[in-house]
Amino acid sequence: MATINVYTESTPNPSTMKFLVNKLLINGSVDFPNKEAAQDSPFAQELFKFNFVNGVFFASNFVTVTKTDDAEWEDIEALLKDFVKGAVESELAVKAVHHDTEVNFEGTDTEVKIQQVLHDYVRPAVEQDGGAIHYKSFHEGVVTVELKGSCSGCPSSTITLKAGIEGLLKRMVPEVTEVVAEAM
Repeated sequence: MATINVYTESTPNPSTMKFLVNKLLINGSVDFPNKEAAQDSPFAQELFKFNFVNGVFFASNFVTVTKTDDAEWEDIEALLKDFVKGAVESELAVKAVHHDTEVNFEGTDTEVKIQQVLHDYVRPAVEQDGGAIHYKSFHEGVVTVELKGSCSGCPSSTITLKAGIEGLLKRMVPEVTEVVAEAM
C-alpha cells in the first residue's frame, strides 16, 4: 500500500482549510453543508463528530473542512490532518452521489456554451480554492450559479463571481449580461 500523504492549503475563505491527499477520493465533487446532509457518507459523518466541524466538501483528491467560528486552525489543523490520513488509509468511503465522469450539457446552444465555459475554465480554478460551482439557469442574459465548498460564504466569492466569472462569460458568450449566485 502506498503511503498516504496529507498536506493543507488555506483557501480564500478563512473558515475553510483544504486537506489534500495523494489519492483520488471521488470523481466529481460532493458537498455536505451540515451533519444531516452527510447520511450517505461515512467519511463526512466521522468528520462531523468533531464539534468544531461545520461543513465538509469533497472533490477529486481533497476534502475541504469548514470550522466553527470559535475554533482556531492552529488548535485543530494537526488533528484533522491525522484524521484525514487515517480515514484515507482505511479507505473510509466518501460514498456520496457519484457523478458520471462524462459531462452532459443540456439546454439551448447558449446554455450549452455557458456550461462548457464554466466546466472548462471556471471549475478547475474554483476547485483549486477548495470549492465548486454549479450551473443553475440562464434567463434573459442572467446566468445563475450555485457556489459550494469553500466558496459558499467566502468573503471574496462575490469579487470572483463578478470580476472573474462574469467577465469571462461576457467575453466568451456575448448573450450573457450578468452572473448571480443562488443563495444557499
